[in-house]
Amino acid sequence: MRIRRSSLTAALSLAAAAALTLSACGGGSDAAPTDAASGSGASSGLVVATTVSPLTSIVAAVAGDNVAIEGIVPEGTNSHTFEPEPQTAELLSKADLIFINGLKLEDPTLSLAEANKKDGAEIVELGTISLPESDYIYDFSFPKEEGKPNPHLWTDPGYAVAYAEIVRAKLTERDPANAAEYQANFEAFKAEADRLAEAVRADQVSVPEGQLKLVTYHDAYAYFAKNFGWEVVGAIQPSSFDDPTPAEVADLIEQIRSTGVPTIFGSEVFPSAVLEAIAAETGVRYEDSLRDDDLPGAPGEAQHSLLELLRYNYRTMIAGLGGQPTQLDALVFEQFPDTAFYPQ
Repeated sequence: MRIRRSSLTAALSLAAAAALTLSACGGGSDAAPTDAASGSGASSGLVVATTVSPLTSIVAAVAGDNVAIEGIVPEGTNSHTFEPEPQTAELLSKADLIFINGLKLEDPTLSLAEANKKDGAEIVELGTISLPESDYIYDFSFPKEEGKPNPHLWTDPGYAVAYAEIVRAKLTERDPANAAEYQANFEAFKAEADRLAEAVRADQVSVPEGQLKLVTYHDAYAYFAKNFGWEVVGAIQPSSFDDPTPAEVADLIEQIRSTGVPTIFGSEVFPSAVLEAIAAETGVRYEDSLRDDDLPGAPGEAQHSLLELLRYNYRTMIAGLGGQPTQLDALVFEQFPDTAFYPQ
């Protein structure tokens, strides 16, 4: 497995970026420069930009060594509020394919991409393509009146496979010479995702009856819950991403008491003093280690992948609800070739 960690944006001169039409702004980066924009190191010459790390991981699994891939959103960053740096326009102006989640998750990056993409480049909204509007889920953090559906399809293995299939098709259109490898990589990824789903279904049976219920910090498991028969009782993070109001906290406390959930789940990236206080008030366990967009391990390590992120989260949730994640613990995934550049 070959991974280089860096951020293209730090290497680009402000003068070059200023020559482009820009529509978004953000903070600085201390990461080292890369050659992703030139496409060096990719046998096909294709340059691909991605947004959040779960998407980057999927694209890298399908592409193998054939494509230069750069993720835009640093791991551990709140993707809902992320603003791309002006220099990101340079990457977007050179990319042949720009894979984003869509479903209103990365609107500032989408605007920047639309303003700066080169002739013939394509922006591919993986979530928007995969999910019919009739299947949109609106919930605690994503109320319907605000017009933004829950975008977290990739926390369900089936949707991760749907994303990978779209990636395979788009890469094949651009690089038919490597079509067979893209197909083989997709099939390998699908097989592993299917094994993961089977392990979840086997292990969740061990959870006491009526306890497949989630209270989380961030409402990231709505599609997973729907497809696997779980119930999302509540999420503490409101749509504004501000602290919840006292009334919202009181409502969630009442839900926890009435449903009898044994554990509430926080995020290692976004520590929540409010969720910890709710756990103390209700007398339930607080598990603060769920991973959102932050892949386990470090780039270059075998566990640095979306499938490992999902496995960790699933086994943590099942154990926290009183089950035994024996099948998940026994899984050993194939190590997909990974040439992505993960920004820091």
